Amino acid sequence: MIFTTTDTVPGREIASIVGVVTGNVVQSKHVGRDIMAGLKSIVGGELAGYTEMMSEARDIAIERLVKEASNLGADAVVGIRFTTSAVTDGASEIMAFGTAVKLHN
Repeated sequence: MIFTTTDTVPGREIASIVGVVTGNVVQSKHVGRDIMAGLKSIVGGELAGYTEMMSEARDIAIERLVKEASNLGADAVVGIRFTTSAVTDGASEIMAFGTAVKLHN
């Protein structure tokens, strides 16, 4: 499965649009990460634990998006975008969405 943030697949022509596909995950904070983030906020710098958590969540969201597109018989997903939101105190959602398409051979 090809997936890209661009609106086209280089060297390929889109034959048809299958539809909009999404993948999301709600990730909660880990107590250990919260403690380390609190300490890090005193001295400044990257909150590596949160960066890792959001990277993992993004990968899961993409995996789910690709699975949905595959289930619809798509060859690719174009125009992928990401959004995040706070769901509750201590939990965030990351969503990936794009357009599932069929490609000419």
